[in-house]
Amino acid sequence: MRDGQKPRFAVVACSDSRVDPAIVLQTEPGDIFAVRNVAALVPPYEEAGAYHGTSAALEFAIDGLRVEHVIIIGHAACGGVQAMVHNHGPGEPTGGMFITAWTDLLRKARERALAVDSTLEGDDLVEASERQAVTLSLENLDTFPFIRKAVAENRISVHGWYLNIFNGTLELWNPETQAFEPHGND
Repeated sequence: MRDGQKPRFAVVACSDSRVDPAIVLQTEPGDIFAVRNVAALVPPYEEAGAYHGTSAALEFAIDGLRVEHVIIIGHAACGGVQAMVHNHGPGEPTGGMFITAWTDLLRKARERALAVDSTLEGDDLVEASERQAVTLSLENLDTFPFIRKAVAENRISVHGWYLNIFNGTLELWNPETQAFEPHGND
């Protein structure tokens, strides 16, 4: 570790204290490059914005550290997704200026969840939106030129995971079936 870090994985995880990517992956110090923010969100690529903490961290992980995998870990009972769902439904908006602006980037996740099942509401809508938020972040990864290039060169692979923090189950996004599938405990 004195010679610098050489992680194989860049993990975008929620800042929720119950979702520590090192514990989820059962890793040692130096194994992962963790990027944590509200709702494990990868924002879309943009050149004109002023502050890009997540974007800068991903660029450093991929081009600087040369990680092999990028993993998005969404989770059950995500407060950021709950805030977004509540802010786009009936009632008064919740959250402060920064949280609202950030979680508004996830409004497509709510729209997609409702497009699949227009009867969703409450906790069911939040849970469906949490999964959709992971797929939205995966799509946003593809908007970054340096990520597209690394994928095209087979230098990295990207993964979407959904963790149920209550029962410990992990679901992996399968791009071929366009669905989350249970990860076995083989």
